[in-house]
Amino acid sequence: MNVLIIEDEKALAQELEIFLTNYNYKCEVCFNGKSASEKIATNLYDFILIDLGLPDYDGLDLLKETKNSNQEAACIILTARAEVNDRIKGLDLGADDYLPKPFSLPELHSRMQAITRRKFGLKNQQVELSDFVIDLTDRTITYKGTIINTITKKEFDLIAYLILHKNRTLTRMQLSEHIWGSIINNDYDSNFIDAHIKNIRKKLNAYGQPDWLETVRGLGYKIKING
Repeated sequence: MNVLIIEDEKALAQELEIFLTNYNYKCEVCFNGKSASEKIATNLYDFILIDLGLPDYDGLDLLKETKNSNQEAACIILTARAEVNDRIKGLDLGADDYLPKPFSLPELHSRMQAITRRKFGLKNQQVELSDFVIDLTDRTITYKGTIINTITKKEFDLIAYLILHKNRTLTRMQLSEHIWGSIINNDYDSNFIDAHIKNIRKKLNAYGQPDWLETVRGLGYKIKING
């Protein structure tokens, strides 16, 4: 998932970037409000971590801008403990959560996972699809208890992104933009995504039939989840 980290404490920002990257988030970092405002206006993110104490910008204004141009983004406020009123204002403006400084990085990750589950209607991080179990935290796929270790990182990213948007058809362009960060080339209907899906099916078919991974002819792909 794409994350924008807005934090003027460079050591903390870099620590956040390294930590979240290890959990396979794709991170961009801004050390000031001006550059953050430009990125919010032009890019789409799944999470935006906003430090309210920026030297050149009101973090609450960045939150307002996010809600105008990145409505799907989940926003977590990072703030000093004394700023109770700002935390309340932030939540009233639509922030999904806040963390008082100093905070635990594992706690941040747990809160991000909880927000993801709420946002996409997941009961937990393990999703059962027929005899397959996809663990979004451990990034594993098992079939009747056997780990399928042939799935690559990008292939798992594709599966996870389709699971988060369960029962919704995603186009090849949407998948390319989110998983690879940009359109692969001008012809996003090329067989680039198709080849990855074909490889995924081939690897899963060695264990069982992944009939939950559907091709929507002329549109794209979706993962069908009942309940």
